[in-house]
Amino acid sequence: MKVTGARAETFSAMRKRALTQAGVQVTGGVAPADKTAFLGLTEADLTPAVQGALKTLLSEIDDLRGEVGRLKARLSEVEGLADQDSLTPLLNRRAFMRELGRISAFSARYGSPASLAYFDLDGFKAVNDRFGHAAGDQALKAVADRLLANVRESDIVGRLGGDEFAVILVQADQATAEAKGEALKRAIETHPVELGDWSAPLHVTVGVREIEPGADPETALAEADATMYVRKRIKKEDT
Repeated sequence: MKVTGARAETFSAMRKRALTQAGVQVTGGVAPADKTAFLGLTEADLTPAVQGALKTLLSEIDDLRGEVGRLKARLSEVEGLADQDSLTPLLNRRAFMRELGRISAFSARYGSPASLAYFDLDGFKAVNDRFGHAAGDQALKAVADRLLANVRESDIVGRLGGDEFAVILVQADQATAEAKGEALKRAIETHPVELGDWSAPLHVTVGVREIEPGADPETALAEADATMYVRKRIKKEDT
Protein backbone atom coordinates (compact mmCIF):
# COMPACT_ATOMS: atom_id res chain seq x y z
CA MET A 1 0.00 0.00 0.00
CA LYS A 2 1.32 3.39 -0.93
CA VAL A 3 1.87 5.82 1.92
CA THR A 4 1.03 9.36 0.91
CA GLY A 5 2.23 12.55 2.55
CA ALA A 6 5.08 13.13 4.98
CA ARG A 7 4.35 12.45 8.64
CA ALA A 8 5.95 14.58 11.33
CA GLU A 9 5.17 12.04 14.08
CA THR A 10 8.33 10.35 15.28
CA PHE A 11 8.66 6.60 15.63
CA SER A 12 8.78 6.88 19.41
CA ALA A 13 5.56 8.86 19.40
CA MET A 14 3.94 6.29 17.12
CA ARG A 15 5.18 3.52 19.40
CA LYS A 16 3.77 5.25 22.46
CA ARG A 17 0.41 5.74 20.75
CA ALA A 18 0.26 2.10 19.62
CA LEU A 19 1.14 0.86 23.11
CA THR A 20 -1.49 3.13 24.65
CA GLN A 21 -4.13 1.84 22.24
CA ALA A 22 -3.11 -1.70 23.19
CA GLY A 23 -3.78 -0.93 26.86
CA VAL A 24 -0.17 -0.53 27.98
CA GLN A 25 0.41 2.42 30.30
CA VAL A 26 3.34 4.52 29.17
CA THR A 27 4.96 7.02 31.59
CA GLY A 28 7.34 9.62 30.26
CA GLY A 29 7.38 7.92 26.89
CA VAL A 30 8.81 4.66 28.30
CA ALA A 31 6.86 1.43 28.67
CA PRO A 32 7.16 -0.56 31.91
CA ALA A 33 10.20 -2.84 32.00
CA ASP A 34 8.08 -5.99 31.87
CA LYS A 35 6.11 -4.72 28.88
CA THR A 36 8.80 -3.65 26.46
CA ALA A 37 7.60 -6.01 23.75
CA PHE A 38 6.18 -4.08 20.82
CA LEU A 39 4.24 -5.96 18.12
CA GLY A 40 6.09 -9.08 19.24
CA LEU A 41 9.49 -7.38 19.17
CA THR A 42 11.79 -6.52 22.06
CA GLU A 43 13.85 -3.36 22.40
CA ALA A 44 16.90 -5.22 21.03
CA ASP A 45 14.99 -6.07 17.85
CA LEU A 46 14.06 -2.45 17.10
CA THR A 47 16.93 -1.68 14.73
CA PRO A 48 16.65 1.43 12.50
CA ALA A 49 15.47 -0.75 9.61
CA VAL A 50 12.78 -2.38 11.76
CA GLN A 51 11.73 1.01 13.09
CA GLY A 52 11.35 2.30 9.54
CA ALA A 53 9.21 -0.69 8.57
CA LEU A 54 7.02 -0.33 11.65
CA LYS A 55 6.65 3.39 11.02
CA THR A 56 5.43 2.62 7.49
CA LEU A 57 3.02 0.01 8.89
CA LEU A 58 1.60 2.43 11.44
CA SER A 59 1.18 5.05 8.72
CA GLU A 60 -0.74 2.57 6.58
CA ILE A 61 -2.94 1.69 9.56
CA ASP A 62 -3.74 5.38 10.01
CA ASP A 63 -4.62 5.64 6.32
CA LEU A 64 -6.89 2.61 6.60
CA ARG A 65 -8.65 4.09 9.62
CA GLY A 66 -9.26 7.30 7.70
CA GLU A 67 -10.61 5.40 4.72
CA VAL A 68 -12.96 3.36 6.93
CA GLY A 69 -14.24 6.59 8.48
CA ARG A 70 -14.93 8.06 5.05
CA LEU A 71 -16.69 4.88 3.91
CA LYS A 72 -18.90 4.89 7.03
CA ALA A 73 -19.85 8.52 6.40
CA ARG A 74 -20.68 7.75 2.77
CA LEU A 75 -22.74 4.71 3.77
CA SER A 76 -24.71 6.84 6.23
CA GLU A 77 -25.34 9.39 3.47
CA VAL A 78 -26.53 6.71 1.04
CA GLU A 79 -28.83 5.19 3.66
CA GLY A 80 -30.34 8.63 4.26
CA LEU A 81 -30.98 9.09 0.55
CA ALA A 82 -32.60 5.65 0.38
CA ASP A 83 -35.15 6.78 2.98
CA GLN A 84 -36.03 10.08 1.30
CA ASP A 85 -38.90 10.64 -1.10
CA SER A 86 -37.71 11.24 -4.66
CA LEU A 87 -39.53 14.59 -4.96
CA THR A 88 -39.80 16.08 -1.48
CA PRO A 89 -37.65 16.22 1.67
CA LEU A 90 -40.05 13.79 3.38
CA LEU A 91 -39.59 10.12 4.16
CA ASN A 92 -40.65 7.76 1.40
CA ARG A 93 -43.29 5.11 2.01
CA ARG A 94 -40.83 2.36 2.96
CA ALA A 95 -39.06 4.48 5.55
CA PHE A 96 -42.33 5.89 6.88
CA MET A 97 -43.78 2.41 7.39
CA ARG A 98 -40.65 1.38 9.26
CA GLU A 99 -41.04 4.37 11.59
CA LEU A 100 -44.75 3.63 12.00
CA GLY A 101 -43.88 0.11 13.16
CA ARG A 102 -41.31 1.49 15.58
CA ILE A 103 -43.77 3.98 17.09
CA SER A 104 -46.47 1.31 17.36
CA ALA A 105 -44.08 -0.99 19.25
CA PHE A 106 -42.97 1.88 21.51
CA SER A 107 -46.60 2.69 22.29
CA ALA A 108 -47.31 -0.93 23.21
CA ARG A 109 -44.28 -1.12 25.48
CA TYR A 110 -44.60 2.18 27.30
CA GLY A 111 -48.30 3.02 27.00
CA SER A 112 -47.51 6.23 25.16
CA PRO A 113 -50.28 7.43 22.81
CA ALA A 114 -49.59 8.19 19.16
CA SER A 115 -51.83 8.97 16.22
CA LEU A 116 -51.71 8.96 12.45
CA ALA A 117 -52.98 11.75 10.20
CA TYR A 118 -53.55 10.80 6.55
CA PHE A 119 -53.77 13.61 3.95
CA ASP A 120 -55.04 13.44 0.38
CA LEU A 121 -55.14 16.41 -2.01
CA ASP A 122 -58.56 17.20 -3.44
CA GLY A 123 -58.73 17.72 -7.19
CA PHE A 124 -55.03 17.22 -7.72
CA LYS A 125 -55.59 15.75 -11.18
CA ALA A 126 -57.16 19.04 -12.25
CA VAL A 127 -53.97 20.88 -11.23
CA ASN A 128 -51.89 18.55 -13.41
CA ASP A 129 -54.32 18.80 -16.32
CA ARG A 130 -54.57 22.59 -16.22
CA PHE A 131 -51.04 23.62 -15.30
CA GLY A 132 -48.92 20.58 -16.23
CA HIS A 133 -46.97 18.02 -14.23
CA ALA A 134 -44.21 20.45 -13.28
CA ALA A 135 -46.85 22.58 -11.57
CA GLY A 136 -48.24 19.47 -9.90
CA ASP A 137 -44.79 18.68 -8.53
CA GLN A 138 -44.54 22.22 -7.20
CA ALA A 139 -47.87 21.78 -5.42
CA LEU A 140 -46.70 18.52 -3.83
CA LYS A 141 -43.50 20.21 -2.64
CA ALA A 142 -45.57 23.02 -1.14
CA VAL A 143 -47.67 20.52 0.82
CA ALA A 144 -44.53 18.80 2.09
CA ASP A 145 -42.96 22.10 3.16
CA ARG A 146 -46.11 23.23 4.98
CA LEU A 147 -46.42 19.95 6.84
CA LEU A 148 -42.78 20.06 7.93
CA ALA A 149 -43.08 23.68 9.03
CA ASN A 150 -46.04 22.95 11.30
CA VAL A 151 -45.13 19.76 13.17
CA ARG A 152 -42.89 19.12 16.13
CA GLU A 153 -39.37 17.79 15.68
CA SER A 154 -40.49 14.50 17.23
CA ASP A 155 -43.31 14.00 14.68
CA ILE A 156 -42.66 12.02 11.50
CA VAL A 157 -43.82 13.14 8.05
CA GLY A 158 -43.88 11.02 4.92
CA ARG A 159 -45.13 11.03 1.36
CA LEU A 160 -46.84 7.74 0.66
CA GLY A 161 -46.97 8.21 -3.10
CA GLY A 162 -48.82 10.42 -5.56
CA ASP A 163 -50.73 13.10 -3.67
CA GLU A 164 -50.99 11.21 -0.36
CA PHE A 165 -49.11 12.24 2.77
CA ALA A 166 -49.11 11.07 6.37
CA VAL A 167 -47.90 12.35 9.73
CA ILE A 168 -47.17 10.30 12.85
CA LEU A 169 -48.09 12.46 15.82
CA VAL A 170 -46.29 11.16 18.90
CA GLN A 171 -47.70 11.72 22.38
CA ALA A 172 -51.08 12.52 20.80
CA ASP A 173 -54.36 10.76 21.55
CA GLN A 174 -57.37 10.87 19.20
CA ALA A 175 -58.69 14.23 20.39
CA THR A 176 -55.28 15.92 20.31
CA ALA A 177 -54.55 14.46 16.88
CA GLU A 178 -57.93 15.58 15.48
CA ALA A 179 -57.16 19.15 16.48
CA LYS A 180 -53.65 18.94 15.05
CA GLY A 181 -54.92 17.40 11.82
CA GLU A 182 -57.29 20.31 11.29
CA ALA A 183 -54.51 22.79 12.07
CA LEU A 184 -52.29 21.14 9.46
CA LYS A 185 -55.14 21.22 6.97
CA ARG A 186 -55.50 24.96 7.47
CA ALA A 187 -51.74 25.45 7.13
CA ILE A 188 -51.83 23.71 3.75
CA GLU A 189 -54.91 25.53 2.46
CA THR A 190 -54.22 29.04 3.74
CA HIS A 191 -52.13 30.16 0.77
CA PRO A 192 -52.44 29.05 -2.88
CA VAL A 193 -49.43 27.83 -4.81
CA GLU A 194 -48.10 30.42 -7.24
CA LEU A 195 -47.65 28.85 -10.69
CA GLY A 196 -46.27 31.55 -12.93
CA ASP A 197 -49.15 33.90 -13.69
CA TRP A 198 -51.63 31.56 -12.02
CA SER A 199 -52.49 30.80 -8.41
CA ALA A 200 -53.69 27.30 -7.60
CA PRO A 201 -55.56 26.86 -4.31
CA LEU A 202 -54.76 23.72 -2.37
CA HIS A 203 -57.46 21.64 -0.70
CA VAL A 204 -56.93 18.49 1.32
CA THR A 205 -58.97 15.91 3.19
CA VAL A 206 -57.49 14.51 6.38
CA GLY A 207 -58.33 11.34 8.26
CA VAL A 208 -57.04 10.83 11.80
CA ARG A 209 -56.84 7.62 13.81
CA GLU A 210 -55.10 6.90 17.08
CA ILE A 211 -52.58 4.10 16.60
CA GLU A 212 -53.53 0.93 18.43
CA PRO A 213 -50.51 -0.06 20.56
CA GLY A 214 -48.62 -2.84 18.81
CA ALA A 215 -50.73 -2.55 15.66
CA ASP A 216 -49.34 -3.75 12.36
CA PRO A 217 -48.17 -0.68 10.36
CA GLU A 218 -50.23 -1.59 7.29
CA THR A 219 -53.35 -2.00 9.44
CA ALA A 220 -52.81 1.34 11.18
CA LEU A 221 -52.31 3.09 7.85
CA ALA A 222 -55.37 1.43 6.31
CA GLU A 223 -57.54 2.61 9.21
CA ALA A 224 -56.41 6.21 8.84
CA ASP A 225 -56.83 5.96 5.07
CA ALA A 226 -60.39 4.64 5.48
CA THR A 227 -61.24 7.53 7.81
CA MET A 228 -59.91 9.99 5.25
CA TYR A 229 -62.00 8.51 2.44
CA VAL A 230 -65.17 8.61 4.53
CA ARG A 231 -64.59 12.33 5.04
CA LYS A 232 -63.80 12.82 1.36
CA ARG A 233 -67.06 11.12 0.37
CA ILE A 234 -69.04 13.27 2.82
CA LYS A 235 -67.37 16.37 1.40
CA LYS A 236 -68.40 15.40 -2.14
CA GLU A 237 -71.97 14.76 -1.06
CA ASP A 238 -72.16 18.19 0.53
CA THR A 239 -71.02 19.99 -2.62
